Amino acid sequence: MLVPLLPYSTGGISVMARDVYVIGVGMAPFGQPDANAADLGFGAGVNALGDAGIGFDEVGYLYNGYIGAGLLTGVTLAKDLGLTGIPITHVENASATGSCAFHEAVQVVAGGSVDIAMALGFDDLNRATRAIGGSKPGIGQVILPAAFFAMWATRRMHEVGTTVETFAAIAAKNWNHARLNPYAQRRADHEVTVEEILASRMISYPHTSKMACAAGSGAAAAIVASREAAERVAGSRPLVKVVASQQQSEQFVDGHIFMGAVVGPGELTAATAKAAYDEAGVGPADLDLAHVHDAFPIEELMYYELLGVCAAGEGDKLVSEGATSLGGRIPFSTDGGLIGRGHPGGPTGLAQIWDVTRQLRGEAGPLQVEGARTGLAHMMGAGSVCVIHILQAGR
Repeated sequence: MLVPLLPYSTGGISVMARDVYVIGVGMAPFGQPDANAADLGFGAGVNALGDAGIGFDEVGYLYNGYIGAGLLTGVTLAKDLGLTGIPITHVENASATGSCAFHEAVQVVAGGSVDIAMALGFDDLNRATRAIGGSKPGIGQVILPAAFFAMWATRRMHEVGTTVETFAAIAAKNWNHARLNPYAQRRADHEVTVEEILASRMISYPHTSKMACAAGSGAAAAIVASREAAERVAGSRPLVKVVASQQQSEQFVDGHIFMGAVVGPGELTAATAKAAYDEAGVGPADLDLAHVHDAFPIEELMYYELLGVCAAGEGDKLVSEGATSLGGRIPFSTDGGLIGRGHPGGPTGLAQIWDVTRQLRGEAGPLQVEGARTGLAHMMGAGSVCVIHILQAGR
């Protein structure tokens, strides 16, 4: 579906009062059967603290991001990390929960309230979905995400001529990226082919089961700090600066059609991306890698265009050229994305920050994008919320 770039208010570009840097990131394995999400969160938090080289007593604010956990789970988890008296806030914004928690951590440091803040996401999307399903049905429950995204896909096939092989190639790419990620939910023991993707069970034409995001448990964390604090703990390791942190929600424009609780208007991503590029002082051509909300291949394909990486209708060409694969011009979903790495809910956006940070430090191992200096992380929350962060290496 080609989405016209309508005149769309950015709602104002936030200007950070002081520079903010990522000083620590941590993960716990995604997709462990019967894992306790809070236990995974504790592990990810400890890993992030270790990566930063600080104790929890140095963290000035904690934002917990989760969808399906219990009411006091975040506070209880914080007590396991330490009884330090800091403010603790629960953040929830559907799939964008972790990204929103990170946004809040960035803002509280940028505003000068604290020098160090942590965003911690943990969840099990399968359990969260069962809990949500018990509520009064709305359009988000009557029409499942797979059906919404199938509508996008078939519309694009009609308008642009996109083939099912293109969708399968995106999915295969992400499965194969995930093979190199030790925390990924889907780690195939062989190179996944387009034919294998197409041969898997059909769930909503043209999407097969291997094209759908992997839902399960997982946790991820990121710690941000002021420049002074970042320089104190960095040692010889490259600093990673948050040069843009933008969050927007859906708004009305002439001809606007509300697409439902799951799939919102494409203009939202385009507008949020413009605000992020303006804040960072960069453009799409400056990106070395990108993460997007790739719950199904149609999303990743559309976001190539909505983020301005290519013109409308030209995303298919990027796929055929291998431009968005590791080793290509602009790799997307370098850790496997939602399709390969997995999509637990709360930690998903923070897993993106984990990968981008490691990429910009040159610590991504077999996933490394050579010479990576600028990375973008994009997440959608139930279609009507968009969060985009841009990170850069350097002091």
